Amino acid sequence: MRTEFRIEQAFLIFLLVAKSNIDTIDSIIRLIMTLMTSHVFANTQMQKVASVFRRSFQSSTYVNEKVLAVLYPDPLTGFPPKYAREGIPAIKRYPDGMLTPTPKAIDFKPGELLGCFSGELGLRKFLEDQGHQLVVTADKDGEGCEFEKHLEDAHYVISQPFYPAYLTRRRMEMAPRLKAAITAGVGSDHVDLSAAMDRNIDVAEVTYCNSISVSEHVVMMILGLVRNYIPSYKWITKEGGWNIADCVQRAYDVEGMKVGTVAAGRIGLAVLKRLHPFDCELHYCDRHRLPKDVEDKYNLTYWKDWKDMVKEMDVVTLNCPLHSETEHMINASTINLFQKGAYLINTARGKLCDRDVIAKALRERKLAGYAGDVWFPQPPMEDHPWRTMPFHGMTPHTSGTSLSAQARYSAGVREILECYFDHEEIREPYQIVTNGKLAGAGAHSYSEGNATSGSEEAIGKVDK
Repeated sequence: MRTEFRIEQAFLIFLLVAKSNIDTIDSIIRLIMTLMTSHVFANTQMQKVASVFRRSFQSSTYVNEKVLAVLYPDPLTGFPPKYAREGIPAIKRYPDGMLTPTPKAIDFKPGELLGCFSGELGLRKFLEDQGHQLVVTADKDGEGCEFEKHLEDAHYVISQPFYPAYLTRRRMEMAPRLKAAITAGVGSDHVDLSAAMDRNIDVAEVTYCNSISVSEHVVMMILGLVRNYIPSYKWITKEGGWNIADCVQRAYDVEGMKVGTVAAGRIGLAVLKRLHPFDCELHYCDRHRLPKDVEDKYNLTYWKDWKDMVKEMDVVTLNCPLHSETEHMINASTINLFQKGAYLINTARGKLCDRDVIAKALRERKLAGYAGDVWFPQPPMEDHPWRTMPFHGMTPHTSGTSLSAQARYSAGVREILECYFDHEEIREPYQIVTNGKLAGAGAHSYSEGNATSGSEEAIGKVDK
């Protein structure tokens, strides 16, 4: 009894010390929480003490981990919005058989707006119920922004490709406790991967969560450019006219055109599948060749070098990741490889293309059209040349953040956080950098390097 009493006394003293100096005991707390489930606490009196401990550190007084999420601003029309539909279809598996995200639970209704500031990815209840802290901001750019102010004690940073929080080496140095950078979506080029590996910071993303969403967007943009849809729409709305000749003077059929994708991963292959019924000639280039039965089924032509492929194409769509080897792959030299009158679609990353080269090619009518939703940086400055160049179909970065996609990547982020909190390995396809090395999807798709240079030009929080 004397020994048990001393243990309890020591334990309660530890609680008092811990609650007054919580910043220095994270590792001790995790150890004690593990011991609570072991035989050490089999004694009834000790179970009571353990219960006090557990309640103490699940209260708002103590925060186990700090999660910092950067999300795009709320709708100007207010939050929550008035939805067009009551919900979304339930999808359990992706086309390759991989399960969609499988968190233990979710605290949102699929089809809700989750990717904005007030949507919070549906994470707040989950995190706070476990004693964690969630900080959400839309102020992400420039020295002294809210994002930077919270880096010092952040354990996890969450960002979306559509409104990226550029996690540069300088910012990682501001975050000594950072364990992981999690992408709510697909594409982690807003993180300096080399710096993450140097500092042993994990990088993860929700692979496949919005790949089909983006592929649908690509097909829409191809048709929009080739059929000259946007100018035709403007004649009805802004001009108030019925000028058919003006609408069709740049309108063609996609049937019979040669369409090539640079990269045929989850998005690129999905684009090819969706274009197959249009009776196009389909081509692709990828460092990993597709199986012969897939090539035969969709009548695909394989090219080893994208530079050779684009010489023959009427339409080119970029679906490759951004890394040191692909940055500015479309430049003053390679633009001359394209046929005069070719269409270029880019829903991958804006920095794959030299922005001034694209604008010039459209002005000089080297390209018939350029469409996409990706810019660099994001959001772009007001005088970005892509806002005013002719024959374009640019939008904000929206292809992968439909309400359908948001449900999947929000659930995927929760699944990843659950794994970290439970000290379990996250799915291999979700891994980009693990234990200081490229891993999973990262090893398959990325090269070591940094693609964040120039991100200081991003204009931060926008309200229009």
